[in-house]
Amino acid sequence: MIRAANLYAQKTVGEPRLKITDIKVIATSPQKRYSWVFVKVFTNEPGLYGVGSANDRYLSWAVKAALEKHLIPFWIGKDADRIEDMWQATHVRSYWRNGPITNVVQAAIDSALWDIKGKRAGLPVYELLGGKVRDAVPLYAHASGKDLKSCVESVQHWMAEGFRHVRLQMGGYGGGGFIPEGEGSRPETGFNGQAFDEDVYIKTIPELFEHIRNEVGWEVKLLHDVHEHLTPVGALQLAKRLEPVRMFFVEDILPPEQIDYFKHIRAQTSTPLAMGELFTHPHEWRPLITNRWIDFIRSRVGMIGGITQARKIAALCEQFGVRTAFQEGGENDPINQLIAYHVDLTIPSFGIQEENDFPEAVLEMMPGAAQIRNGYLYGSDKPGLGIDINEKLAAKYPLMDDYRNADWTSVRGMDGSVVKP
Repeated sequence: MIRAANLYAQKTVGEPRLKITDIKVIATSPQKRYSWVFVKVFTNEPGLYGVGSANDRYLSWAVKAALEKHLIPFWIGKDADRIEDMWQATHVRSYWRNGPITNVVQAAIDSALWDIKGKRAGLPVYELLGGKVRDAVPLYAHASGKDLKSCVESVQHWMAEGFRHVRLQMGGYGGGGFIPEGEGSRPETGFNGQAFDEDVYIKTIPELFEHIRNEVGWEVKLLHDVHEHLTPVGALQLAKRLEPVRMFFVEDILPPEQIDYFKHIRAQTSTPLAMGELFTHPHEWRPLITNRWIDFIRSRVGMIGGITQARKIAALCEQFGVRTAFQEGGENDPINQLIAYHVDLTIPSFGIQEENDFPEAVLEMMPGAAQIRNGYLYGSDKPGLGIDINEKLAAKYPLMDDYRNADWTSVRGMDGSVVKP
């Protein structure tokens, strides 16, 4: 018995069998609107490597520096088989943790190690996570318009494409409630741009969705993203006014600083609530899930630390009747879309995933990207994540400056004060 234990110790304490030998950072901007940072993690097994994404469109240069100057030297030489151990060690490496930069670089190594393990086993990652509980991943599409007519046309377009879940926004960022530049009651000097008005928003959005129901009927499941613009009182008023149109969910109705108010909103409305796009810390999502104050958790898999953390959130959701709706749209990339896909295929608590369609330049640069057909997401059944990065093509699109990327989040009220996302 003692001899057997000693033999086991010799095998596990010594040099790792599969060692990380090199990590390459690939920083690129193929869409010419925002930047992506990827990694390729190489091992001592010839030809065996994995890919991961460290995507934060607002802090790409900082992410690149964190990888190159801080974490890659720490990862080199580590055991590529010990995914959970690597996650935990990386999590505490910078001492202060759960920030966006530390989380996305943690997700990058995590995803790459899952990719490596799948390739080594000859299995897609979803098989390593327990296998499929669904055959494909349902998506919601993004509809928008400047007025009621164009909004109806946009919803009908996505329904014709096979989508049965459609998010709808009207007007600017956040959708509805915006006063045009120079209009309305404003201070004599100072801010004169497009301004957000909560009262207008709370009136406009229910009218919009009532009109959509009258025009397209009840076959489509409707979603709306508030982008955290409302006060707690305004959030409750909006949720109650949307009850007659039976939303699939209303997203981010409050900023993350006000999550305790979800207790009061949940108690007074039947409108399904989704929250979590801006979350990076377990203390943000844990009370919402365990108290059943929300119906969907909207965290981005890459922004919370990757597959390893997403599985734990999904398991927590399953215990409390909350569903996942991982936020993989917008500026996100094909690798993050796929890591959510592999998790979504395997979890009973899945609700919906956000749609993200990529131009030809991206698909050419990243062979193996998932495909969208009839409102569903399909990845390949190749071993690992099933996707790669063409480094030569990526080099054609150098990393952009980040500083203008966040201009769209700077929403202001009529008096010129910042309205939170």
